[in-house]
Amino acid sequence: MMYWIVCITALLASGLTLFSGFGLGTILMPAFALFFPIEIAIAMTAIVHLANNVFKLFLIGKKADKQVLIKFTPTAIIAAFAGAWLLTLLTGMPAIASYMVGERQYHITIVKAVIGLLMIGFAFVELLPRFEKMEFNKKYLPVGGLISGFFGGLSGHQGALRSAFLSKAGLDKEAFIATGVVTAAIVDFTRLSVYFSHAATAGLDANWTLILAAILTSFAGAFIGSRLIKKITLKTVQLIVGIMLMLIGLFLCVGLI
Repeated sequence: MMYWIVCITALLASGLTLFSGFGLGTILMPAFALFFPIEIAIAMTAIVHLANNVFKLFLIGKKADKQVLIKFTPTAIIAAFAGAWLLTLLTGMPAIASYMVGERQYHITIVKAVIGLLMIGFAFVELLPRFEKMEFNKKYLPVGGLISGFFGGLSGHQGALRSAFLSKAGLDKEAFIATGVVTAAIVDFTRLSVYFSHAATAGLDANWTLILAAILTSFAGAFIGSRLIKKITLKTVQLIVGIMLMLIGLFLCVGLI
């Protein structure tokens, strides 16, 4: 059952993220969180996310704008370290409350509450029209790297913020996509170094077979989605995915996941 849920989610998420506005990691992480501690779920999602970005690097990475990368990535790297470190700090904190539903006990933890609230918040950002065209002047690129890198390290939510800052950098379509991919890959490398350092210290382990299966199905989803999914369904898909993410975020906050 675990493999079916994760792989089907990776397949659908990879296809949907071609046009839905939500990132692969945003949709895939809750599937991992059903079966693993939240910090391991985020780390496993980051591996799948990185694999997709590395694949894209080989295709379009050379089109990235070096000047924009110089301004954006240094602060993103520093902030990604900080965000990932904060995640490891939160995971070590005890539960703040617990309750019973029938014979099963549920725990409300700080780390799940934080990640859940972030999921709800970023789902709102993606869905509300006033945020759809959110942009920042290119002089704020270092600030953009700082903000997107931090949230990328903390929960994996970096795509929307990164795009908001890069969209005003004067890039053409190919350079915009390539620069975003390079930046995302750098943040993924950075945060994974922190995640797995903590996992090794804490004695936690990831399911590498499941990760590989998710990577392969996400590739398949991107291939199928690029050919079959029509843009006419954009708003409907965004709404469905957004509502689902809000519900999952709520379940995390109250300890049901």
